[in-house]
Order: sequence, then structure tokens, then C-alpha cells
Amino acid sequence: MRFILAVTLFCFLYAGAALSEPVDRAPGSNDQAAPLSEGEVRRVDKVAGKITIRHGPLVNLDMPAMTMVFQVSTPAMLEGLAQGDRIRFIAEKAGGAYRIRELYPVQ
Repeated sequence: MRFILAVTLFCFLYAGAALSEPVDRAPGSNDQAAPLSEGEVRRVDKVAGKITIRHGPLVNLDMPAMTMVFQVSTPAMLEGLAQGDRIRFIAEKAGGAYRIRELYPVQ
């Protein structure tokens, strides 16, 4: 009886540990724990709510380094940004377009 109880307890503990492990996400998924990418602002279009960034690899989107245009989640993200500014950001693919979810100026 103790053996069955011990095995059952082990199974519950093992299952709990397995469920707490991070789940591998497919490239391009909207992963909440996406790493910050680095880039340089090439153009800011406040009217359209877009920013052009020359960026390094976007690991969460399985994308190589390049220059591209992104939409921003909120227009306020573009306040104070100018061409040449260094930034760190998280990009995601939403509704067929690439969008900046988080953006931080590099000091």
C-alpha cells in the first residue's frame, strides 16, 4: 500500500514539474517571454503609427537582421524618437502585419 501511495505521489509531483516547464513556441508565435531585440530607428511616421527600424535578428520571429517597417501598438510609443536613436524592442506578427509590442530607448 505504501508503494502505491509513493508511486502516486511521485506521479503527481512529476506531472506538476512538467506542467511548470516553459512550452516551446513555434517561430513567429506571440510569445509573452520574447527576448528584446536591438535596432536603430531609421524613420518615424507618427501619422501612420509606423516606425522603420534597422534591426538585428528577431529570435522570436525567426527573422534575420534587416531594415523594415513596423506598426506600433500605441502611437505614444513614437513620442521622443528620432532617426538614429538606438532602441530595444519586442516585435510580433499580428493580423498579417509586424507590430512593435514593447519599445525602450537605449541610453
